[in-house]
Amino acid sequence: MAALQYLIDTLLSLAELAFLLRLLFQWARADFRNPLLRSLVELTNPVLVPLRRVLPSVGRVDTATVVVVLLLGFLRSVAHARLDGSWLFISWAFLVERTVLELVRMVLWTFFVSVFGYALISTLSQGSWSPPLGALGALAEPILRPIRKLIPPLANLDLSPLWACILIQALLLLLP
Repeated sequence: MAALQYLIDTLLSLAELAFLLRLLFQWARADFRNPLLRSLVELTNPVLVPLRRVLPSVGRVDTATVVVVLLLGFLRSVAHARLDGSWLFISWAFLVERTVLELVRMVLWTFFVSVFGYALISTLSQGSWSPPLGALGALAEPILRPIRKLIPPLANLDLSPLWACILIQALLLLLP
């Protein structure tokens, strides 16, 4: 039973992460000509294009993608409850709360990995550009920019990724 739970959780988490990344890249106004982001669009389009006919965007918010992310998170919470055997004792409010908390946790981990990866790749390959660097930079820069205003570089050493990672980890510790 543990193997089945792992398999279902992994597949639903990967699908949720793909749609969440698309939503976050849209929010960050990333360059979708990047080959990595282009593949993400191709991966998620079969679900989103038909759904957008029913759920049009509201302003800058892609409602179809938001609905898919929330639905996949809710399905993951329900699958956990069903496979744990606690399905009969869990309320719908608990499932919604668990879905929101797991989504917030996934967003924070996504930002942590993007900031850490962006700092690592940009340190190792100074002065060059690569598709992963462009994708990670699109997510990391909106987080690093306000920190750079508060803490300027010291002797050409940018410590903003360090502080961003510390703040994200603190937020993750605050989650129940």
